[in-house]
Amino acid sequence: MKTKDFYFDLPEELIAQHPSGIRGNDKLMRLDRFSGETQDFMMQNLPDLIESGTVMVFNNSRVRRSRLYAMPLAGNNAPKGAEPPTKEVEFLILQCLNFEGYKHGSVWKSMTRNAKRQKPGKTFRFKDGTTAEIIDNPDDEGTEFRTLHFDRSLDEDWFEKNGHIPLPPYIKREDVDEDAERYQTIYAKETGSAAAPTAGLHFTEEMLAKLKAKNIEIVYVTLHVGLGTFLPVRTENIEDHKMHEEQFFVSDETAATIEKAKAEKRPVLAVGTTSLRTLESAWDVEKGGLKRGWQSTSIFIYPGYKFKVVDKLFTNFHTPESTLLMLVSAFAGKDNIMAAYQKAVQGKYRFFSYGDAMLIS
Repeated sequence: MKTKDFYFDLPEELIAQHPSGIRGNDKLMRLDRFSGETQDFMMQNLPDLIESGTVMVFNNSRVRRSRLYAMPLAGNNAPKGAEPPTKEVEFLILQCLNFEGYKHGSVWKSMTRNAKRQKPGKTFRFKDGTTAEIIDNPDDEGTEFRTLHFDRSLDEDWFEKNGHIPLPPYIKREDVDEDAERYQTIYAKETGSAAAPTAGLHFTEEMLAKLKAKNIEIVYVTLHVGLGTFLPVRTENIEDHKMHEEQFFVSDETAATIEKAKAEKRPVLAVGTTSLRTLESAWDVEKGGLKRGWQSTSIFIYPGYKFKVVDKLFTNFHTPESTLLMLVSAFAGKDNIMAAYQKAVQGKYRFFSYGDAMLIS
């Protein structure tokens, strides 16, 4: 299957650059995954579209202020007599690594702008004076990844003081105060994501209350969003694309609630592709249940995949040729998705992280 098969024309003006004026004031398209029929609604209609007894699964990962800027220090393998560096380097911090010989919490994997120029041995100074050196890691070779050894352990307070909200590259602006609230779900709890689980951005306390009042069960998983979710597909054939590993957690309570629903043939609705990937990754086919605790996944879902847990999906509109578009195509059928997306373009739906929503049922 070719990556180009998942391309569609998207006018740039439909890529949402800001959230809606009020959280949850977004359009909602309903797609029948079997017939391909679509209907247009607003988010406030959502409780009427979900049947009583459904279990909705949300990802409660919290976005870290993981976009950082640092100044290269003089003497970074520079030619003799060279001018001191004057331009900051951008890092997107992804995860803490347990590196032998280094203090825990001081070595971090990052995605680095102009990574080919950032060689092991280069040192950088961050906003508060903290320094970090690029160290050798075979996993970084030939990629945009670099491993940074900081001169101190990093905690969330440090990221709050030094970092920026990691808005995706298709949002063509710097982060502002509004993003600190709106690029975070209202139920975010466990910090660790380098991007928001954006389907959840539509939900308000009022909406959650309405869902519960309709006897819809709400449970949470945690998947820390990293490059596995949003790194582009660069291979001609999608089968050759390799997903990066992401960490996730399933509690006993969540697993038991979902297993009970499956046994009683009640629907399981994943809120966001990250929740879906978590559930499909955690399902133990032999035992017919979910594995509990912290786990990791590099699952890549594309057409032909057989779903084991999830019956319905609430999601945003995704980028052309992305793994997320391939996932929803696996869930609802590629032809159905492409036709629905064409209707979304014609209907001026807003796309991507701050855009409108789709319920696939």
